[in-house]
Amino acid sequence: LEFIARNSWNVQHLSTVFKSLVMKIRKPQTTARIFQSGILFCTGAKSEDESRVAARKFAFKILKLGYPVRFLDFKVLNIGGTCKTFPINLEDLFLAHQDHCSYEPELFPALQYNFRPGMTASIFSSGSISLVGKCDTWMDGGGEFCAENRRGKE
Repeated sequence: LEFIARNSWNVQHLSTVFKSLVMKIRKPQTTARIFQSGILFCTGAKSEDESRVAARKFAFKILKLGYPVRFLDFKVLNIGGTCKTFPINLEDLFLAHQDHCSYEPELFPALQYNFRPGMTASIFSSGSISLVGKCDTWMDGGGEFCAENRRGKE
């Protein structure tokens, strides 16, 4: 990992934290965390295809440094999305949906809404919403949840 960090651009060696490298590229604008075992986590891509292209670019950069790289077992593990809506009263939302929410304003400023196993929405009082979940959970209807709740507000 140290060799890669010294001989490559846009690389940060995190030896004390995770024993990994953080590497960045501009197109597509993504960041990779590379572990000594050879595992690479790519973040920041806007689509699955963009993520695959970025992961191949990271692999090619490491290949050019002389390491035997094989591009195997590519899969998308998590998907995230954000949106900005209107200001939200988190206390009222928490009282209305206590069975699905947790809200500890002293610990974290957002309400955590668990609407499916493996999917969580962080809802901030400003109206900013961040959805994070497993890929298979999204495919099973994460979008349906958003559409149902949008229809309920109209």
